[in-house]
Amino acid sequence: MKPVIIAVAITGSVPRTKDNPAVPITPAEQIVSTRQAYEAGATLVHIHVRNDDETPSSDPERFAAVQAGIVRHCPGMIIQFSTGGRGRDPSQRSSALALRPDMASLSTGSVNFPSIVYENHTVLVEEMAGKMKEFGIRPEIEIFDLSHLHGARRLADKGLLDEQPHIQFVMGVQNALPAEERLLDILLKEAKHLFPNCTWTVAGIGRHQAKVMDWALVRGADAVRTGLEDNIRITRERLASSNAELVEHAVLAIERRGHRIATPEEARALLSCRPVSAV
Repeated sequence: MKPVIIAVAITGSVPRTKDNPAVPITPAEQIVSTRQAYEAGATLVHIHVRNDDETPSSDPERFAAVQAGIVRHCPGMIIQFSTGGRGRDPSQRSSALALRPDMASLSTGSVNFPSIVYENHTVLVEEMAGKMKEFGIRPEIEIFDLSHLHGARRLADKGLLDEQPHIQFVMGVQNALPAEERLLDILLKEAKHLFPNCTWTVAGIGRHQAKVMDWALVRGADAVRTGLEDNIRITRERLASSNAELVEHAVLAIERRGHRIATPEEARALLSCRPVSAV
């Protein structure tokens, strides 16, 4: 059976506790939520941190606190920091990379979001890619548009990215890529053309999460993504009780397709991260 990584995006920058009380805000809450998700089967955690008023933060101390708690309570789990730009000063988006997480997200182009332009200037992207390379951090390339794959190819041509990147397609963000199965096929074909040895996953936003996950599993994705950053509901009528509950649904989806959950050791080997023994 093929091992599949479960990535859990625990908080994000958008959902608030008024939207779902289970969204973890403080470092302590994020550590507890991640531990529950890990015990349910997640082997990669994607981290945003928040200020006390729930607005997005770039505070390295908060990232460090969450990182330390996850290392302590979730042995071998891959820790991935967000360098996303929603609500964050561009000059601070890479401020926590000196903490040397296993991975960090890297968007390679700009895109329209519902209320803002998510701006990723070429200079900023190259700067963040350079820091990730300097600190030995594996990037996860965030693809919101077909052109962003070519942005990643340009980074590789400049020596800022290797030939086996981990690529995440993001589908279902309003004003960006719609969650349509035929578009995933186009994106995946182009990704494999540009990076034949890449690993890949797909994030389905909101109500699209479950169906996009299934499309990914049918096509042999290396990972699936879930979590309260992307989706706060189990059904239209019921909120998710935790990140762990969303992970449990991902486990069932993987098993229905005849696959199994990747162990931390397998996840690290697949994504070329440091082995568990070195963490």
